[in-house]
Amino acid sequence: GRTLKGGLELEVFDSHNNQRRSVRTLSGGEKFLVALSLAIGLSTVVQAQGEGIRLEAMFIDEGFGSLDSETLSVAMDALERLHSMGRRIGIISHLAEIIERIPTQIHVIKSKEGKSKIEIIG
Repeated sequence: GRTLKGGLELEVFDSHNNQRRSVRTLSGGEKFLVALSLAIGLSTVVQAQGEGIRLEAMFIDEGFGSLDSETLSVAMDALERLHSMGRRIGIISHLAEIIERIPTQIHVIKSKEGKSKIEIIG
């Protein structure tokens, strides 16, 4: 009869309705943005408070497909600002909108024999 709760119960502030919401009520795109924000925020805090700690790279594997085009643009703008501040951002994606915005790319191309080759663009 006991209900077990796993993990942290986090809330986010929804600026559209000026209310706090449980992360359990977020859509897939909203969850992705919250996770991205947490990763950026935590890495910034670690660097600011850690003596000599530098987190130079961040890798994001997919997740952008859950965003509408306007929100995707906001997320990419934020990542481009981080890049302009010297952070390295690696994004794994198949979305054309993202591929168009990233000047340096590593393409993994699979052959019919099952072997892969790497092509660097930019």
